[in-house]
Amino acid sequence: MHNILICDDEPDIVSALKIYLQAEGYATLSARTGREALRLAAENDIHLILLDIMMPEMDGITALARLRETCNVPVILLTAKSEDTDKVLGLNIGADDYVTKPFNPVEVLARVKSQLRRYLTLGSRTTRDDAPARYTVGSLELDDRGKQVLLDGEPVSLTPTEFEILKLLMQHPGEVLSPRDIYRKVWNGEPYGAESTVAVHIRHLREKIEINPAEPRLLKVVWAQGYKLDGGTRP
Repeated sequence: MHNILICDDEPDIVSALKIYLQAEGYATLSARTGREALRLAAENDIHLILLDIMMPEMDGITALARLRETCNVPVILLTAKSEDTDKVLGLNIGADDYVTKPFNPVEVLARVKSQLRRYLTLGSRTTRDDAPARYTVGSLELDDRGKQVLLDGEPVSLTPTEFEILKLLMQHPGEVLSPRDIYRKVWNGEPYGAESTVAVHIRHLREKIEINPAEPRLLKVVWAQGYKLDGGTRP
């Protein structure tokens, strides 16, 4: 049985999430503050965390940053529409996904299942002996075994999700991949709300690998189709 930690200071939201998750066979724990969430995460075998951003004592962003110092358990942020800046910051710190309040229970369950599949699969996966260990596209180099990315010979710090997106694009250089394709491959689940989730990660990835993200030379958008990785030619 998988243990899911729900961290939110609104009792109604916690109760609703418990009902949805327990009906699917998950065990749940709950916390009202980021500080309490960190304690429960340290004391229990947690497989996924649903983490609100705005909470008393310690907010979700601070809790996430501290959690990522020692733990790579999947974190799905619970955000309000007005918290876009914090949502992007959370993804940059290491959140794996987000859902926006008021949320659809079907969407929450789909994202939980997707993250658990991805976490449990990647956690035990090693690179196949017959799979390429390194990929090069233009000035980008990716070492899959060493989990390292170089841009013009300089290391680039990526979150695990950004790394997997970049690897997928580097495996298909010049090929347009739709947000739904990317979501299926990277999140290992059905692409419920894939466009916005993928777009946020792509934006952050572009900020890290492009000299001028407004005029990308590597990671490009193909209007109404998706994204592709080129070797560095101008659009």
